[in-house]
Order: sequence, then C-alpha cells, then structure tokens
Amino acid sequence: MINIINDISMRKAAIVSGVAIMVMTVAAVVATNLTIGSLIVKDDAVTTTNNIITSEVLLRSGIFSWLIILICDVLAAWGLYIFLKPVNKHLSLLMAWFRLVYAAILGTALLNYVNVLLLISGDDYVSSFGIEKFQSQVMLSLDAFGSMWSIGLLVFGIHIFLLGYLALKSGYIPKIWGILLLIASVGYVITNSAKLLLPAYDDYKTVFELIFIIPMLSEVGLGIWLLIKGVKVQLAE
Repeated sequence: MINIINDISMRKAAIVSGVAIMVMTVAAVVATNLTIGSLIVKDDAVTTTNNIITSEVLLRSGIFSWLIILICDVLAAWGLYIFLKPVNKHLSLLMAWFRLVYAAILGTALLNYVNVLLLISGDDYVSSFGIEKFQSQVMLSLDAFGSMWSIGLLVFGIHIFLLGYLALKSGYIPKIWGILLLIASVGYVITNSAKLLLPAYDDYKTVFELIFIIPMLSEVGLGIWLLIKGVKVQLAE
C-alpha cells in the first residue's frame, strides 16, 4: 500500500480529489434538492409519506446519489492526503482520517433512508403498525438521518479546518482557499451545533446560511482549482 501511495503523482492526486469533489457536489444537489429533499414536507408526516410512496423512484435515486457522495468522500480523502502530504504528512493523514470518519457516519445515517425504503415497499408494515404509526416511523427515520448527518458534519468541519490550514501552509495553493476553508470550518461547526442544540434552530437557519454560504462553497472552488491549476503543481523530490 505504501508503495502504491508513493507512486501516485501530485497531478493524479489533484485529478482524483478534484473530480471527486465536483461529482459529489452535483450528487449533493440531486440528493438534497431534486430527489429525497423534494419529497419531505417539514412537520407534515401525512404529505411526506404520501410523496415518498407515490415517488419511490425519487427515493431510490436519492439513496443512490448519497452512495455516490460517500464513495467520492473516500476518494477525495485519499487524493487530498497525497496532494497535501508534502506540507505535513501527519496532519495530512489526520485530515484524511476525519473525512473518512465523516463518511462512515454518513453511511450509517444513510441506513435510515434504506429503512424508509423498506417500510414503503412492504404492505405488511402498514397493516402491522396502523397508518398513523407507519407515518410516524417514516418521519422518525427521515429525522434520524438529518440528526446523524449533522453530527457527521461536525466531524467534517474539523476536516475542513485541517484542509484550510494545510492549504495556507502549502505555498502552492492560493492562500484565499485556505482562508475561506478555515471560515467554512467555523460555519460547519456553528450551524450543525446549533441544529443539534437549539430547538428553534429553524428560526435562525436563514441567518446562518447567509453568513457562511460563500465560505462553505470554498471546497467546490478548491475542486475546480485542483482540476485547472493543481494538476500543474510539481514539487522537487
């Protein structure tokens, strides 16, 4: 394994991580806005359950999109580790591990969507639970995914902090990306801590999003930079 990592050039690492970040960005839009996200009506179990039952294809597509995101996170962790290893091998490894831990939490959270799929796929569940309890079970699984994902994003925020720090120290990544990533890490920690700790978080959600939306897009910007400029980085051995 060590020999394989040593044989991977920074150019290849930039391509792997850049492509992974861009693919997961598209998949995230599909998962959160175009498929599962479009089916969920907050605090309305009846409408949400009916939407999911009548649009099972969207649910399955959303689960598939999340699987793509999970795989891309693993690839991004690998590529970013190799690309930033010359800056600080140990911190780069720690940065990658935090992303892998996040991916593990996301994968566990995703089981809640699989549970929803199983619930709506079997008629026996409705007759066994009763319609109201059935709808409550669906909403519980959907809410469980959101809460677990927020916990994962707290871990992801630490990954982004280390990524930003390494970018600042690298000398071959523009400092603006490092600064934006550091700000984004604060955004991830604050917004997801608030989501978990504040019962009335939805009342402040828009404010948090407006403050941190641009920094939180910095990883997408870094992905584009990796594909355009990062592939040209060559360091002396």
